[in-house]
Amino acid sequence: MYSNGDIFVGEVIGTAILILLGAGVCAAVTLSHSKAKASGWVVIAFGWGFGVLAGAYTAGPLSGGHLNPAVTLGIAIDTGEWGEVWVYLLGQMVGAMLGAVLAYLVYLAQFNANVTRSVKDKVSGAHEPTPTLGIFSTIPEIRNPVANLITEIIATIALVLPVLAFGLTKGLGESGTQTLIVAFLVVGIGLSLGGPTGYAINPARDLGPRIVHTFLPIPNKGTSDWSYAWIPVAGPLIGGALAGLIYNAAF
Repeated sequence: MYSNGDIFVGEVIGTAILILLGAGVCAAVTLSHSKAKASGWVVIAFGWGFGVLAGAYTAGPLSGGHLNPAVTLGIAIDTGEWGEVWVYLLGQMVGAMLGAVLAYLVYLAQFNANVTRSVKDKVSGAHEPTPTLGIFSTIPEIRNPVANLITEIIATIALVLPVLAFGLTKGLGESGTQTLIVAFLVVGIGLSLGGPTGYAINPARDLGPRIVHTFLPIPNKGTSDWSYAWIPVAGPLIGGALAGLIYNAAF
């Protein structure tokens, strides 16, 4: 249905928009000297949802707007069509890294002033660096590999299984509201299931920006936490595969 070239371009552009808005809202809430500083989790959840909305609608005519290797994997397992999977994955990874760089450039001044004022600042004038990895990638609140992996698997099933099921509802696709509903689904997952790990639910969304974070010249940026990086890749891939199997068996 789509050419390899269109798939690659669509997934690069769509995923870049997703990460630009997603990492952008995290930067807005996290970094000092941002007008949205400390505006909270609800803002982050809606920011990511709008990122999905804009990215998927933009990429839709070219590639179908997967923007997520877990979605691509679930669709491939359901349909048995694997020939274009590598093109989707390549485009998603390139787009995720591009989007992370663009978000960094938008907040360049804030990243360069990467400090936050503590209570002691009023007395001592000292500064502490603001951790930056959470702007780009996920960090668990409680570091427990088994629990973190389970969270990502379940949250991704909660994304991919409805995405596949929405395809059965003919009117959604014809009216163009299917993507809108997926965006609200992502917001809901963030609000309901995002607390433990930050809901990667997308290997490219986590891995691409983590790679970029490793190399960006951010002052006092802290670690890129590569010891944890396998979980937001493996968990969503397992969840996407299980969602494809469940959908194939049940519908």
